[in-house]
Amino acid sequence: MKGRLSEFQATMLRWRELHPYNAVHAVAIPPDVGSGALERAIAAELAHCGLTGLALDRRRKRYEYRGGPAQVSVGRTRGPLLLPTLQAEIERQLNAPFAAADRLDPFRFFVVSGDDGVMLGVAYDHFVAGGDCIVALLHGIVERCAGRVSETPRPLLYPPTQSWLFFHYWPRLVSGLARLPALVRSARSTARPRYREVTDGYNGYALFSMNAAHYAKLRAAAKAWGVTLNDELLALLLLALDPLAPDRQQAPRRRALAVASIMNLRNEYGDAGRAAFGQFLGSLRVAHPVPAGATLEQVARDVHAETEKVKRHKLYLQTLLAMRYVGAVWPMLSAKQRAGFYAKSYPIWAGVSMLNVNALWPRTSASHAEDPPPLYIRGVPTGPLAPLVVAVTTVGDMLYAGVSYRTAAFSRAEIDQLWTGLTRRLDELP
Repeated sequence: MKGRLSEFQATMLRWRELHPYNAVHAVAIPPDVGSGALERAIAAELAHCGLTGLALDRRRKRYEYRGGPAQVSVGRTRGPLLLPTLQAEIERQLNAPFAAADRLDPFRFFVVSGDDGVMLGVAYDHFVAGGDCIVALLHGIVERCAGRVSETPRPLLYPPTQSWLFFHYWPRLVSGLARLPALVRSARSTARPRYREVTDGYNGYALFSMNAAHYAKLRAAAKAWGVTLNDELLALLLLALDPLAPDRQQAPRRRALAVASIMNLRNEYGDAGRAAFGQFLGSLRVAHPVPAGATLEQVARDVHAETEKVKRHKLYLQTLLAMRYVGAVWPMLSAKQRAGFYAKSYPIWAGVSMLNVNALWPRTSASHAEDPPPLYIRGVPTGPLAPLVVAVTTVGDMLYAGVSYRTAAFSRAEIDQLWTGLTRRLDELP
C-alpha cells in the first residue's frame, strides 16, 4: 500500500475501537439544489480528489486510495427549524459507527432542512483527514452544485508522517525529553475528570453561537492582552469549568485543571503538507490552578506563556512520541483499562478545536473571489482523551461552538451552565 498512517491516525483507530471517532461538518447550501444534482456533485468531487476505494491495513499501518466510482447515498432529515434539527443530526452522526473493514468508505453525507434553510453535512471517519481538508472538500461540492467545475489539482494523498518531524526536529525532540518529568508532575497534580461509567463513550452534542458583538469583544481583548484567540478561548474554558469541579480546591494534591488545544501542524511539513489531503494534527496541554477570583486576562496571559513555550520549543513532539508509547502498551490493556487510561495518567477536562472558515473557504486558484458561506457548523468527537471538546468555527463575523461531551461525565444542564458562565465573562469585558 502507498501510504503510511501517522501516529495521530493510528491513535484515532485505537480510539474508535472503544467508540466511533467521527467528526461532522455542515455548510449552508441553496434550497433549490436538486437531489440528483447534489449526488452527482459529491461523486464528481470525491473522484476528482482521488478519495475513493480506500483500503486499510491496520496491522502494517498502511492505507491506499485505489480509485473507482464513488457510491454516494445522501440521507435527508427535515424539521421545523434548521439549527435544532441539525444539532440532533450531528449528535446521531457522531455516535454512528463506520464499518471497520479493510476496504471502507470514510464519508457519510446528509442534508438537513428546515423552514429557515438547508445544510449539506458530512460525517467522516476522523483518521482520514483534519478539518481544513473537509472545508476544501465541501467547497468543491458547493462549487459543482453551482455549475462551476473545480480547477484545483488533485491533492497529495500520501503525505509524510510524523516520523519526518522527528527526524527534521531531532534536536528539539531530544531537548524536549528533558521536560518530560515536569509533564509527569503536572499530570499528577491535575484533577481527574469523573465518569459515571468510563466505558460509556456516548457523545452528546450542544450547539451554541456567539453574536458579532461578543466575538468582536473577544478579538479586541486578545489583541489588547497580547494573546491569541485560541489562548483566550482556553482561558475561558478553564474559568467556565471551575464551577463544575467544586471539590478540587480541597483536594490534597490534584487541584489544577487541564485543557488541551488541537494544533494543525500542516505548515511544518512545507509544500508536501500544504498540498495534501490528510491528517496533520498535534495537541498541546495547559494546566492551571484557576484560583478563586482569577480574571480572564490573568488566566489568558498564563495560558499564553505556556502555549508560546510549546510552540517555541516544539514540545508537541513529546505528545506525538507519547502516542507511540501508548500504542505499544495498548494491546496489554483490557477494554476498561483502555477507556480509563488517559483520565488516570494524562488527565484533561476539555479540549478546543479551532477552524477559521473565513481563511479556508476561498481557493486561491479560482478565477473569482468568494465570500465565506453564511453558516458553517462542526462537531468533533471526544474520544477517551477528554470528556468535552469544543469545536470553535469562525465564519463571517460570527463564532459557532459545537460542544461534544461524554454523557457519562456531564449532563446537558452542566453544558448549558458552562456556556452561560463563559458568556458572562465576555459580558464583563469593557
